[in-house]
Amino acid sequence: MLIPLTIISYVLALNVSPVFGLLLMWTPGLSSIFARIVLHEGFSDISLRIGGKRTLKAIPFVLLLPVIIGLCAYGFAWLTGLVDYVKSGDVFVFSLVSSIIYQMFVGTAIGIISSAGEELGWRGYMLTRLIKARVPKPILTSGLIWGAWHIPAILLGNYYSGPSLALSIVLFLITISSFNFIISHLRLSTGSIWPAILLHASWNAIIQDAFDEATKGENVFLWTGESGILVAFVMLIATWIFSRKSDYKQRI
Repeated sequence: MLIPLTIISYVLALNVSPVFGLLLMWTPGLSSIFARIVLHEGFSDISLRIGGKRTLKAIPFVLLLPVIIGLCAYGFAWLTGLVDYVKSGDVFVFSLVSSIIYQMFVGTAIGIISSAGEELGWRGYMLTRLIKARVPKPILTSGLIWGAWHIPAILLGNYYSGPSLALSIVLFLITISSFNFIISHLRLSTGSIWPAILLHASWNAIIQDAFDEATKGENVFLWTGESGILVAFVMLIATWIFSRKSDYKQRI
């Protein structure tokens, strides 16, 4: 179900209207709903409950992680001249800070609409099924599948396509697999899908709509963005630090 829906969504988004990109992001969720109905699995294990104190404690982390990743990766790229600021001076600083704050709250809230579609499928269905089926390294496997699902967009030049498509794909898979470890852990440790939805939404809003929008340059997708060298490197470090306290590190 996922594959034909994805193909249809790509065709509609490229040839009819970019608004069908929302349908693309909902293909994992719609596919999982279809599978649940056909297999009579029910919906209780989606874990739509809030998750209590664990979820509430995760909210600051969910909002701040993309900011920290962005400041480290993009900040280094800006300071070293690997990529350029969109603006400079005090105006730029004020613009960046206001943009980050806006995306942390407003952008994340709006992003829930699209990120919920992916999370219902990836972390709300695929991840738990891989674990239940005793698939080796289910978190890593789910991350690679999630990353592979994005590859057509990179190949078509519509999503973080750098000067070398092969390098862009490899770096993107590193970034997405690292991010997947963190987001999967939040889903498993809180027993709720909401931290995953919120982190996915805040990442898209803050990285794509704040930091990407403040960055330009010939090699912008080589060094920054989800297929950038610096973002992949910083995400690896963040994942290593996060895994030190993870209850699920043995499953990576």
